[in-house]
Amino acid sequence: MEKKKNTKEEFMTKTIVVWLGALLCCGLWGSAFPCIKIGYQMFAIGAEDTASQILFAGYRFTLAGILTIIIGSVLNRGVLIPKRQAFGKILWLSMLQTVGQYLFFYIGLAHTTGVKASIIEAVNVFVAILVASLVFHQEKLTADKIAGCVIGFVGVVLVNLTGSGLDATFSFLGEGFIFLSTVAYAFSSVFLKWYSKTENPVLLSGYQFVLGGIIMSVCGFLMGGKVMGFHAASTAMLIYLALISAVAYSLWGILLKYNPISRVAVFGFMNPVFGVILSALLLNGEKQTLGIKSVIALVFVCAGIYIVNREKKTGEKR
Repeated sequence: MEKKKNTKEEFMTKTIVVWLGALLCCGLWGSAFPCIKIGYQMFAIGAEDTASQILFAGYRFTLAGILTIIIGSVLNRGVLIPKRQAFGKILWLSMLQTVGQYLFFYIGLAHTTGVKASIIEAVNVFVAILVASLVFHQEKLTADKIAGCVIGFVGVVLVNLTGSGLDATFSFLGEGFIFLSTVAYAFSSVFLKWYSKTENPVLLSGYQFVLGGIIMSVCGFLMGGKVMGFHAASTAMLIYLALISAVAYSLWGILLKYNPISRVAVFGFMNPVFGVILSALLLNGEKQTLGIKSVIALVFVCAGIYIVNREKKTGEKR
């Protein structure tokens, strides 16, 4: 006999809460695309300067972790301090979510196009659902989930079809590393849900960001990266980028704790859509990307999300 859901679980599994919470996360992550580009300009980081980009990301995630711990401690009415059994989980999450994902991503991005990277990154939704279903048996793999993912993926491809930067070539350091980044992120979602059964997801998020951010900072520094040009505006941008990670990943972790992975992960298809829309609004050189194609892509993505989420929660393996 199943235990009666507590009030928090009932609230976090409500459809409106899942949709609004996940869309808020995706909107924040989508805003990171143009804001990172603006941040690179402010700190004079070149498009090909992978070392400085990794160092910049290290600063961002270290700060994100500190902010997450502070915010979580305030909400928890007590300082979030991990217990001994949580250290291994934090290390593993940091290697997947922060270090693995972003090291592979930045190196891969230097050897492929942004269009290819965006499309390959969207595969993380498929990987997360397949791993959760077939490897960890956290839920059932259904026809609706597969169909919803395919339709959502079509939307991602549409929003990235610019007429350039998309071809059939493949390189391990380029597309291969972007795919490994995607796999690392997908596994991090599965492990975060698994670990959240016994640990506070906000605590896990905060400390894995700090650890991962420090490791990335060291890697970027040893590679010769430099981040210069700190002033009021650039520091504010860095703080905003850190807040994106702190708020979005913590909320995402809470949603994963109380819902099947497929129900939440499918919203990841919205990231590039928000990225294109916000880039068009915030970056002068990308205003032409906003048009009917983006609207059609949004329709496909929303249809995919709806198909995955229309399943009755009582039919899910929790």
